[in-house]
Amino acid sequence: MSDIRHSLLRRDALSAAKEVLYHLDIYFSSQLQSAPLPIVDKGPVELLEEFVFQVPKERGAQPKRLNSLQELQLLEIMCNYFQEQTKDSVRQIIFSSLFSPQGNKADDSRMSLLGKLVSMAVAVCRIPVLECAASWLQRTPVAYCVRLARALVDDYCCLVPGSVQTLRQILSASPRFCCQFITSVTALYDLSSDDLIPPLDLLEMIVNWILEDPRLILITFLNTPIAANLPIGFLELTPLTGLIRWCVKAPLAHKRKKKTPLANGHVAAKVPKDLGGAERAAHLLYSKLHLSVLQVLLMLQAHLTEKNLYGRLGLVLFDHMVPLVEEVNRLADELNPLNASQEIELALDRLAQALQVAMASGALLCTRDDLRTLCSRLPHNKDTWEIGNVTSEAWSTGQLGCAVVSGSLCPHGLQHPFPGPPPSPGACSN
Repeated sequence: MSDIRHSLLRRDALSAAKEVLYHLDIYFSSQLQSAPLPIVDKGPVELLEEFVFQVPKERGAQPKRLNSLQELQLLEIMCNYFQEQTKDSVRQIIFSSLFSPQGNKADDSRMSLLGKLVSMAVAVCRIPVLECAASWLQRTPVAYCVRLARALVDDYCCLVPGSVQTLRQILSASPRFCCQFITSVTALYDLSSDDLIPPLDLLEMIVNWILEDPRLILITFLNTPIAANLPIGFLELTPLTGLIRWCVKAPLAHKRKKKTPLANGHVAAKVPKDLGGAERAAHLLYSKLHLSVLQVLLMLQAHLTEKNLYGRLGLVLFDHMVPLVEEVNRLADELNPLNASQEIELALDRLAQALQVAMASGALLCTRDDLRTLCSRLPHNKDTWEIGNVTSEAWSTGQLGCAVVSGSLCPHGLQHPFPGPPPSPGACSN
């Protein structure tokens, strides 16, 4: 590697970056012939940090900075490299060498360039880059995944109106990336504050993706060799927990947003017309999303059984439901039940439905006693109060599934007692 470094030092920044990719391509192609998973040692990573991320090797030296045009050219070089390399194994190891966090000063440059590279890949539909990014999201700590998600949301949902259409179109190009992206944004936007409510364009895109192909949110789970114990601190195998959190907390979070004090300490007396329209649109989208999540949960029993993981792997973790219940409690107290009774009722209904269906399908592993104890912490609601009393016979005979499919669990998130006929149109008047 030292010989390569000396030859690269004589080149300008862009040609050195292109040359280092060429040398490492040869190096890893050779390594892969003798070992299916070669270890990426320090040498290649240091070359990439010095000649791609412009982090000087000498201590105390000032980092070089590419101007905007040079950075764009570098991104084009990288996009073209991944597009032209036909061996997926080589692409994956080069991508990993470039962008796996090392816990050093190069990580900020690494993450900044990664965000721009994936954003460019979305814009020009470079599928190999999106596939590499999907793998990166699966094996990288969640703190870095949400940074990439934020960069893409800023580029396509916030900065330029209408650009979300470009992001929306990658569903057919790389469903695996879309699945990992959804998991990342649900980790990012946890509705804990007004700033962390997902933008309407993002919400609409994700709901439309899932309506178009509900199995989308199971792609990583269905295509990954799985152990019963999953690593802590990484993205979950599916975005189900995050999507349940969105549906449950959304009525309360949006109500809180309406009550946010103005700069003078007062609360706005009226909601602007355009904001009211956005709130109604969001409400409908969350209703559609909630029904889709319940339907996907119903699919899971067959898939878990097929993988011999039924009763062994929980895709909706009980440990993640506990903080969700605490958050719902806190929001309900903050809003004052007298002023937000409908929103609290809707949140509790959705939570009850999600817990019931997840437990019935094997996605949530816990005892009914655990569930009763959990729900006893919530404000009183007949559905959460009775959740532990849904009989095992009802679960085993599929009555719960029929309720979701037939509409007894209506798409607006209000639970109708099941089994039984679908609710009348007036039942969803809110």
